[in-house]
Amino acid sequence: MNGKRLNLALQGGGSHGAYSWGVLDRLLEEEDVELHGVSGTSAGAMNAIVLANGYRAGGRQGAKVALDRFWREVNALGCIYSPFKSTPFDAWMQSWNIDSTVSYQVFEIMVRIFSPYQYNPFNLNPLRSLLAEQIDWKRINAGGAVSVFITATSVRTGRPRVFRCHEVTADAVLASACIPFYFQTVDVDNEPYWDGGYMGNPSIWPLIYYTELKDILLVQINPLSRDETPMQANEIINRMNEITFNSSLIAEMRAIDFVSRLIDENRLDEKKYKRINMHMIPAPSLEYHLNASSKLNTDMAFLEFLHDKGWAAADAWIKEHKDAIGVSGSIDIAETFLGRHRTTTTPSRVEDTFRVGKRAAS
Repeated sequence: MNGKRLNLALQGGGSHGAYSWGVLDRLLEEEDVELHGVSGTSAGAMNAIVLANGYRAGGRQGAKVALDRFWREVNALGCIYSPFKSTPFDAWMQSWNIDSTVSYQVFEIMVRIFSPYQYNPFNLNPLRSLLAEQIDWKRINAGGAVSVFITATSVRTGRPRVFRCHEVTADAVLASACIPFYFQTVDVDNEPYWDGGYMGNPSIWPLIYYTELKDILLVQINPLSRDETPMQANEIINRMNEITFNSSLIAEMRAIDFVSRLIDENRLDEKKYKRINMHMIPAPSLEYHLNASSKLNTDMAFLEFLHDKGWAAADAWIKEHKDAIGVSGSIDIAETFLGRHRTTTTPSRVEDTFRVGKRAAS
């Protein structure tokens, strides 16, 4: 294919992953944009695995159908299992946040007192049956179009683990989405894991290390900055989570920016080190005043709202930046992620990460 080739990095964020569904839906309509590798965490991991499974089975249209089916089933499961329902007042106010509901407030208190080992002793997770129904794991493990990289965090070591195509299982995907307040740890190869967002939301380095492409489009879910100082307890927790889940991403952006500057200054040979062209579709949270509670809202109207906003954001990005694919990045990393403060990352660590000629993705 002679079109534009693009790697994707999909952040996690519960129901906000429907925003990435909309982005993917639009990208799949662009015939001359080829999706190559996809790195995802939590909801981003779900989108990545559904995208790859559908694409390998039925091409672009197969991927679109698979993503639509997955998110509609998320809504159906929410109707059955979720205790969080929007109130008529929320609908009247056109708010997708559910922190004003009694059920959400009770749940937030409960998870601060009891662990999922206590309030969910049988370790029930409806997403397991959903993945079993919709994903052909042999197809995923065999590799092919749309390589996937799924990140989870080792509870024992605190390090990230990236599962590649041949390693991905339902347990790996569920581990990537395992918020420790909500779910018991997920064991993979006798190792307990929590949500991958703690150490990679998402991990960028597999796209650098295991693929030959230079262009990476980040679909952001968690905003980097907020103007308001959080005052309420739920606002403080929300902002702490955003900072935590962006910290590893900022570190990787710092390394990418550092290598790019060394190449610009002719201090690194571009034939040996990869210049990364970073692109980004920004998070919807700030524009639509969404807080952490909305990440548990599985109302179909909300999921479709996010899908439509993601589709529109991707459409705008394609119209403005598609021609930059393969040529240059479309965001200023230093300004967006570093506040223009330059990195002091040591060259030895960066050289190990960005040396060209590593293994291609399975």
